[in-house]
Amino acid sequence: MKRLFIILLAAVCLPNAQARINVTSLPGRDSVQLTIYNSADLTLVKETRTLTLKKGRNRLEFSWAGTLIDPTSVEFRPITHADEVEILDIRFPPRVTNTLEWNIHSEFAGEVKTEIRYFTSGITWNADYVCEANANENQMTFAGNVRITNRSGEDYPKAQIRLVVGVVRLVEKIIDLARQGQPAPPAGVSRPTLETATRARAGNALGAALREAEERQNEVVKEALGEYFLYTVGGRDTIANGWSKRLPSFNTAEVPIVSYYKYEKERYGAGVMRFYKFKNDEKSKLGKEPLPDGSVMAFRTVTQDNLYNFVGRTAVKYIPIDEEVEMQLGNDAEVRIAPKMMNWQKDAIHFDKNGNVTGWTTKATWQIELQNSKSIPVTIDIRRTFPGDWEVATEDKFEKVDAKKIKFVLQLNPGEKRTLNYTLTTRHGTNATK
Repeated sequence: MKRLFIILLAAVCLPNAQARINVTSLPGRDSVQLTIYNSADLTLVKETRTLTLKKGRNRLEFSWAGTLIDPTSVEFRPITHADEVEILDIRFPPRVTNTLEWNIHSEFAGEVKTEIRYFTSGITWNADYVCEANANENQMTFAGNVRITNRSGEDYPKAQIRLVVGVVRLVEKIIDLARQGQPAPPAGVSRPTLETATRARAGNALGAALREAEERQNEVVKEALGEYFLYTVGGRDTIANGWSKRLPSFNTAEVPIVSYYKYEKERYGAGVMRFYKFKNDEKSKLGKEPLPDGSVMAFRTVTQDNLYNFVGRTAVKYIPIDEEVEMQLGNDAEVRIAPKMMNWQKDAIHFDKNGNVTGWTTKATWQIELQNSKSIPVTIDIRRTFPGDWEVATEDKFEKVDAKKIKFVLQLNPGEKRTLNYTLTTRHGTNATK
């Protein structure tokens, strides 16, 4: 596979042309930083290299063959001796593909530290979380990890990694720009400079947003491109092409959680669904940054020597700071809820003058059996949906959720069984309230 390379060419004058000879390979990167978005196939690469320049004119060549780099986004600038090094122009060499050239004038002979920046596609990241609840299911240890996958065609050794949570809108997809390769100018028009191509094809807004994010990396930045957050993964790691790597992000103990159970046949079927609920805020020892989309593996301590039992797996959406989230962890057979109709009758029947039924009322008596087979108390949310014109009579406390739904919320002690009873009256036809 061809690798990304940068070479310095000494300028040698020949009649009518400058020869591309005396090529010197540059040393490797001094440092590299990857800023990776999870909402778009987009990574900003910023690397530093130390070049040896001669006094006078120098040519610097950049090739992106075999990679998914967007050539219209490549930028070069001197960090040291910046007032003595001037970029004269930037061009795509004739009859050479996947290559651009900087013509540089230097008043200084010697080593110059430089920075090269560009966009690439093919590097992505996603988040995964591990929740370890205690035996009472009122606290958890919550750990976050990120998995970075590199399919860009280039290795990035000892990279500093920064991850962007949020949404950025691209003028064009970077992978499309990379695959197009060297832009072809229209007939009679000179080849565009890199600066012109970047403005025309990548858009000023994207570059401005990235610069803003770099300057304000500990804030949530709100602007026309949306809301995003930039944070840094500690240490440096080699992100090799063709490989994935899992990196730790955070690990927080004693995060308060609420464990509860829901029964709603229309949404979850006949089973009882288990949930853990927590809040991404400082009170919960979180809230330092938004939490990106990801998957959660949940476990619970079941023995005194911290043996864990698998609870369930779920996906979570983007969680802003100070927002509460419910993690749906699947059915729990140790909590049983079984509604059963005990009686049904039809009365208050009305007829029209032709003997046709125009209105009637039904009364259904229901009993809901509840059982908690767990060793800890549980909170249960039971929801019942009723169409039409209805009313409920019961000695048990309930709350009307909306025009078609009620809920019972109650706690069952370990090993407890009990029943809920209610009568549902439904008016039909002309009996219904208008």
